[in-house]
Amino acid sequence: GAARVPDAAAVRLGEAGLTYAELDDRSARLATLLRERGLERGDRVGVMLPNVLDFPVAYYGVLRAGGVVVPMNVLLKRREIAFYLQDSGAKLLLYWHGFGEEAREGAAEAGAEAIEVEPAAFAATLAEREPSAGLADTGEEDTAVILYTSGTTGKPKGAELTHLNLFRNADVSSRTTSGVKAGDIVLGALPLFHSFGQTVGMNASLMVGACLTLVPKFDPGEALATIDRDGVTHFYGVPTMFGALLHHPERESHDTSSLRTCITGGASMPVEVLHGFEDAFGAIVLEGYGLSETSPVSSSNHPGMERKPGSIGTPIEGVEMKVVDENDEEVPQGEVGEIVIRGHNIMKGYWQRPDATEEAMRGGWFHSGDMARVDEEGYFFIVDRKKDMIIRGGYNVYPREVEEILYEHPKIREAAVLGVPHDQWGEEIGAACVLHEGEELDAEEVSAYVRERIAAYKYPRIVWFLDDLPK
Repeated sequence: GAARVPDAAAVRLGEAGLTYAELDDRSARLATLLRERGLERGDRVGVMLPNVLDFPVAYYGVLRAGGVVVPMNVLLKRREIAFYLQDSGAKLLLYWHGFGEEAREGAAEAGAEAIEVEPAAFAATLAEREPSAGLADTGEEDTAVILYTSGTTGKPKGAELTHLNLFRNADVSSRTTSGVKAGDIVLGALPLFHSFGQTVGMNASLMVGACLTLVPKFDPGEALATIDRDGVTHFYGVPTMFGALLHHPERESHDTSSLRTCITGGASMPVEVLHGFEDAFGAIVLEGYGLSETSPVSSSNHPGMERKPGSIGTPIEGVEMKVVDENDEEVPQGEVGEIVIRGHNIMKGYWQRPDATEEAMRGGWFHSGDMARVDEEGYFFIVDRKKDMIIRGGYNVYPREVEEILYEHPKIREAAVLGVPHDQWGEEIGAACVLHEGEELDAEEVSAYVRERIAAYKYPRIVWFLDDLPK
């Protein structure tokens, strides 16, 4: 991008921004800084930043130094941060100054060096260094990113995505689904630490010379104002975002006529929201499907082909999907089975978890844990999830992780966490609790206890008390 369109805007945040040449320069200076701190090829670096200009600087800086990016949600708390860093063996953590206390404590617990990212000070630090020449000698099958993903048994697992995984997925997404090209403006409202925002938003946009205009924390009013101000052509989001934009009271006061193509994923899109959004905004909405382990895009409704509301479409270029039974035999067309996937998008494996990798990759196909049926034209329809995982507003929540915290409460004897259907978030976190004999507790106290120990999107909003849990 810096070679082709050096003066074009690569990334924007409000009135500020970086051109392709500036992003190239800053990421090269960061590579120098990281090497000064002892980074060697293959070393992992935690990147805990919101959607700010420094996220792509950090991401590409780590990669060009030959490191492996470990993206981390900025809402994580100390114990979670320590786990990510310890499990990945990360030596360094680049963290946003606004979340400093939890980040520093987590890094200290893990024995990693924490580097604060405060825009002015960070820019000055980079300016003091020379840009590193060239790129580290990494191969296409080398790990580029470790994305921590859903585990219904115990802790999250790190999906190792290679340089080729991410390159091919961004390339196929840009060419065959979004159609994004140089000069387009993409709304960066999805978190860049998440696979959807990272591949389809950031990597695909910067691959073709488009501009990514960032929204640090999704707010429908701010998103509408950004579409209006910057002439946004592409919007990618989870269904809750589409609903929020559609139902915003000031929607019609913003000029959104520039919007051309939208992609939704992360959870199933209500058909009425899809139709309502297309009618209101005059833009095409394409529903797709993927997982962290698949870089993430596996299937999509495609422009120029029939779109089926409620369907996740057909496999993308270079990817195969089928639905199988418990014996990994393909089920007859129209019957429900588990989605299995193979292609250029499949992860190298779970970081240091050979048993989990072998289980997920049985027979050379990645087993998604999602149940679906396929119609006579090859369109996939997800009907259920095999896993216990809860998806709240596009974020994955692992019940056992929440349950373990509830079990730490001195008054709670037993707890079960599950997803409760919710109009806005898709699913809400519910907790059924059994107290020790003679103890008293109210729902607000339970929510507050968990909220102090875990990221805000994970704590239970719905709490009820039982005499005993069904076994």
